Amino acid sequence: MEILAIIQARGGSKSIPRKNIKDLNGKPLIAWTIEAAKNAKTVSRTIVSTDDEEIAAVARKFRAEAPFIRPAEFATDDAKSVGLLKHALDWLKENENYVPEIVVQLKPTNPLRTAEHIDEAIKSFQESPGIDSLITVMKAASHPLKTYKFNGDYLELFISEDISGIKEASKFPRQSLPEAFVQNSCVNVINPEIILKEGTSLGKKVKGLVMRAEDSINIDNAIDFDFAELLLKRRSKNEN
Repeated sequence: MEILAIIQARGGSKSIPRKNIKDLNGKPLIAWTIEAAKNAKTVSRTIVSTDDEEIAAVARKFRAEAPFIRPAEFATDDAKSVGLLKHALDWLKENENYVPEIVVQLKPTNPLRTAEHIDEAIKSFQESPGIDSLITVMKAASHPLKTYKFNGDYLELFISEDISGIKEASKFPRQSLPEAFVQNSCVNVINPEIILKEGTSLGKKVKGLVMRAEDSINIDNAIDFDFAELLLKRRSKNEN
């Protein structure tokens, strides 16, 4: 079975300049994701979709393919990821007649995600025929029924009691509420047909796989970067 890992990596980063190739504990940030994908037993092929020649060169140095430079229209701040996934699939079919049976979407900003996480996600996807996708999640740090929004100067529940059906949910002990999970973006396993035919990377039948919070770090700013480096050093020390 052909299982294609697509690592998406833009050149532009406002919070941390050149973030995807910035050194993190001895190697470029993107290298952690490339190595996880290359070491995953279930992944057949790993490519990097980038709009940046330097990122492409770094990707090749760490044995990933960078067969094309992503068009600028798929590399803007508001560009949806399904567009770059469809571009990659269309390019590979047109130029190589290559059509994968499963797509694995990975982002460089999750360096604590391992090959084992990727393999577990793919195997879980394969165990559920007929689903559109599988996404990894982690327990929500704040329960959605305890969150607020501003209405003018005043606060109101983000999810109203009319919608939740739970009166004064914000006063309930967290343990008494249904467990809530958020997508951590570490691994998305997708049926390529829904990308090509439906223009989505999720679909209607979405399976979830829970990961630990400490493995779910998503680097968005300098504090995240420093924290990820600390966790990687701790992991390396524990392994040795």
